[in-house]
Amino acid sequence: MAVKQVNPTRMELTRLKKKLVTATRGHKLLKDKRDELMRRFLDLVRENKELRERVEKGISSANKNFVLARASMSDEVLNAALLAPKQEITIDVSKENVMSVDIPVFNLQTRTPDANDIFSYGFAFTSSDLDDAVQSLADIMPDMLRLAQVEKSCQLMASEIEKTRRRVNALEHVMIPQTQQQIKYITMKLDENERSTQTRLMKVKDMMLKENIEKQRASHTA
Repeated sequence: MAVKQVNPTRMELTRLKKKLVTATRGHKLLKDKRDELMRRFLDLVRENKELRERVEKGISSANKNFVLARASMSDEVLNAALLAPKQEITIDVSKENVMSVDIPVFNLQTRTPDANDIFSYGFAFTSSDLDDAVQSLADIMPDMLRLAQVEKSCQLMASEIEKTRRRVNALEHVMIPQTQQQIKYITMKLDENERSTQTRLMKVKDMMLKENIEKQRASHTA
């Protein structure tokens, strides 16, 4: 790996060492975040699979009952039975922060607590298959809402996992090794400069000793 040009000074060395400590700590935190996100993501994926199977089974059952009801009832009676619903559903949407990811939270509320309000018609002129179909859809509604919440949460978490993974890789394979190489380069340069300075000082000392000896010899000769 090519070392980025840096000034081989002690101040730069101190700055890079602090940078390395921060990068190493950040790398560990991001790895922990990535691992926890993966754990929660896999839990949601398993829940998503179970919910989807249950919802598809419920919708299939409701469709079969609607087909049977349509076969035993005229179109006019069926349309009139479903024309004016009694029950009303509202959905409150909020957010929950999970590892810096804002995932949606859906809460289902009905206008009235009476479970029989899902039937907007009398039972005298309608088929029991229609009752089963309406009941099937009512029963599966909470699971459908939870499925929508889980699928959106999976999408958001998958995106955050990918971003976190790229950051971890950038720190692990680029920033930290590059900083370590820069620290090694500056350390070698400073050691080299120190050895050169030491060598020059020793040469100056030898020259001064030699000069003193020659002066002493000259004074003795005189």
